[in-house]
Amino acid sequence: MAFEKKGLPCIKVGSSYRYNKSDVLEWVSNNQADEYLLDYFETQQISENLEIQFSYPINNQVKNTSPSQKIKNNYQITIPYLLRHNKEYLDKLLTQHELHELQTLLSKYSKDIQNEEAVRIFSDSYCAILKKRYQSEYEYDIKFDKFLNNSNNLKIIWGDCYKALKKMKSESIHLMVTSPPYYNAREYSKWENLNNYLEDMRLIIRESYRVLDNHRVWVFNVGDVFDNDNLKTKSVWGKRRLPLGSYFIKIFEEEGFEFVDDIIWDKGEVESQRHKNGGVNYPFYQYPINCYEHILIFHKHRLDINKIPCPICGSLNVNGNTQSEIGVQSWECKNDKCLERSPHNRGKRFSLRSNMMQDIFKRKTENIIDEFTLFKWRRDIVKFPPVIKIDQNGNNRLGNSAPFPKDIPEMAIKFFSYDGEKVLDPFAGSFTTAIVAKKLGRIGIGIEINKNFESVIKNHIITELNGIILEEYFV
Repeated sequence: MAFEKKGLPCIKVGSSYRYNKSDVLEWVSNNQADEYLLDYFETQQISENLEIQFSYPINNQVKNTSPSQKIKNNYQITIPYLLRHNKEYLDKLLTQHELHELQTLLSKYSKDIQNEEAVRIFSDSYCAILKKRYQSEYEYDIKFDKFLNNSNNLKIIWGDCYKALKKMKSESIHLMVTSPPYYNAREYSKWENLNNYLEDMRLIIRESYRVLDNHRVWVFNVGDVFDNDNLKTKSVWGKRRLPLGSYFIKIFEEEGFEFVDDIIWDKGEVESQRHKNGGVNYPFYQYPINCYEHILIFHKHRLDINKIPCPICGSLNVNGNTQSEIGVQSWECKNDKCLERSPHNRGKRFSLRSNMMQDIFKRKTENIIDEFTLFKWRRDIVKFPPVIKIDQNGNNRLGNSAPFPKDIPEMAIKFFSYDGEKVLDPFAGSFTTAIVAKKLGRIGIGIEINKNFESVIKNHIITELNGIILEEYFV
């Protein structure tokens, strides 16, 4: 029943109605007992931004609230309603097969589910249909996908990471964290020249763009190296500092990623005796030892112009707004009965990315970032020591000549993923990323081509995770 039918005078502005403040206050005051029940969208909206406070007694105490919130609390959004309300748009936006699939998904839920939860379920199911449409464009390995989606929260994949990525379903990984093999810096990472190395890395990065979920993050740790690029000469005079971080930023951007940040990892005080030049302490002979590395942050934003529901009212009556970032399509709700509107009567503006970041159902204890981590990573220069890999007996206790410190994946996982999501390290090494992911309630996935230290790596994982049963897949 509209407010004007209750005797409230109003004026029409466009397709919405405006009411006098004192009339609204009086009407709400006279209906404190909540004896009325307003069917969702049967009444004209009152602005979410109407911040009039008034007092009314509850249990002999005065409680302050706003009339907009009191009215909002009496709306009822259900899944059946959302299907009816959006029928016109669903018929245009989905195929008959997709519409039937959406109805089947939603039929599993109780009709008593209301309001925010109903909107969330409807939106998640609808967006899953859209993602499935994109995923169907690429033929993935079904057996491999079942392995990645089973109940085990730590997965070991042995083999070439490029081949493994090629087998994965599109947009099935929620976060990627790694430190790649540095150009000719180890016996297991040899290339004929720098161009060959960068081209191999490019293919991996290109495939990772497809595999990483939309609007998600790649955290990529890399340091510069001092070596011969073997492009002009192979003599000792060809050695120079190779700025791998700069090269990788260019490659990531060319493959579709957005460069967001460069956090400097300060590795601490220099202990090496290298680069002292034999005591020749004169001009032009001195240069410092490299004691830092880059932690590069990249975002994936694949432009998707498929309409998505308003996160407030669940309506697909939305218009395309400007892109909030390159590749991030923004929308504006045009449903004039939506409960959230600007002071100028503009509808809710949102995007798939903002919906993901502002999802109130994911704001739970498991996803809270602790104060220590926030403080530690507040600056873009962060100091922590590298991993000590050699034990007192001279043995490599981690099974990798360049082990990854847990500080980096710990930050990345807490900052850029939610509980239960998939975290992939394509150059797993000692599987530090997968171990940290498992400890933090995520699904840790690691790919490693070098099996020379297989037993040491497995012992390391089992020790860290107190006897976990390991699951392996061979690509």
